[in-house]
Amino acid sequence: MSRIIKIAIYTGIVPSTTFIERLIQGLTDKGIQVYLFGLQSKKTTPIKNTFYVTYSNKFSKLFLLIKYSLLLILFKLKDKKKLDEIILNQAKNTRQLKVKYYPVLYHRPDIFHLQWAKSIIDWAWVKEFDIKLIVSLRGAHINYSPIADLELANYYKELFPRVDGFHAVSNAIAKESLKYNALENRINVIYSGLDLNKIKHHIKTFDSESPLKIISVGRAHWKKGYSYALNSIGELKKMGVKIDYTIVGISDNEELLYQRKQLGLEKEVNFIESLPFNEVLESIKNADVFLLPSIEEGIANVVLESMAIGTLVVSTDCGGMTEVLNNDENGFIVPIRDSNKMASALYKVSGLTSESYHKMTLEARNTIEKQHHHELMINNMQNLYDSVLNDNL
Repeated sequence: MSRIIKIAIYTGIVPSTTFIERLIQGLTDKGIQVYLFGLQSKKTTPIKNTFYVTYSNKFSKLFLLIKYSLLLILFKLKDKKKLDEIILNQAKNTRQLKVKYYPVLYHRPDIFHLQWAKSIIDWAWVKEFDIKLIVSLRGAHINYSPIADLELANYYKELFPRVDGFHAVSNAIAKESLKYNALENRINVIYSGLDLNKIKHHIKTFDSESPLKIISVGRAHWKKGYSYALNSIGELKKMGVKIDYTIVGISDNEELLYQRKQLGLEKEVNFIESLPFNEVLESIKNADVFLLPSIEEGIANVVLESMAIGTLVVSTDCGGMTEVLNNDENGFIVPIRDSNKMASALYKVSGLTSESYHKMTLEARNTIEKQHHHELMINNMQNLYDSVLNDNL
């Protein structure tokens, strides 16, 4: 790009997910100015070329409202009046909307990149001020939210044609979004990227005689499919396989605790609370298998991290997982909601020779290096921004 552009990366909370923080860092390293708006949930180390317009409590929120009300009155009164009319037509708390909207209008980024599609209802107005709108398409927001919420589906159908560009995390998600009138020529599939200088491949000792160490990571939600995972562990136990299965992030889920007891898996299955990112990576590195039993995902970042680290992945064929995993080559793919097939895949892993295990994990690392490295993600995202600004989509 010939000039410095301003990109608002919006989630509403600062800091955001690991993927989005990587995106911000990569863009700013390229000299792009990034604006972050919303709630500052915790202190972070400032990133160069990043401008934080945030609040942390009701007092800082009030200060933000007063500051940007005055700035708009002094320098952009016509725009303020236009936005106030838009706000009045929304059946929501007008003060809260002004806190959200006024700073964005004043700083007027070239592109407003909305990370959560469901929020398009709140942010379609930026188009009225010649701000380009890009929307990220991620698993839950496309795969099941509009199915469960018909009003949301109708909003998508109405608003998606107005979007200047879409960032889809997988081909499967891109295809699903077409049902809601997303324009195909405006969709760019850009895979998540990992900083492979920081995530080293670990060649571990794999001993089929030792208990099979399995790990899953994620909150207790029906889409994560943990009930099917526990049933598969029960089947493995019946097969005589020694198992050590840990799920990170669901330490006190009543239903799963009850299921574990009913299956007699108290010694085999451990539930622990959420861990910091670095501790999650260390736990994955120490496991033999990363199990993704999900019913719905885009492409799970934690699977990419497991493949990069050198831990073999067994995943359901949810969402875009078949775009990164080739069954019996760089991991194992099983049907969703099929505990028996999941158990069979895990049983197969338990019998692998060390040579076969290492061959598959090296193939997995190669996949990540070709398809999911950080620089490729940032370059593709930069190309998307460039195309939107030049109306080349």
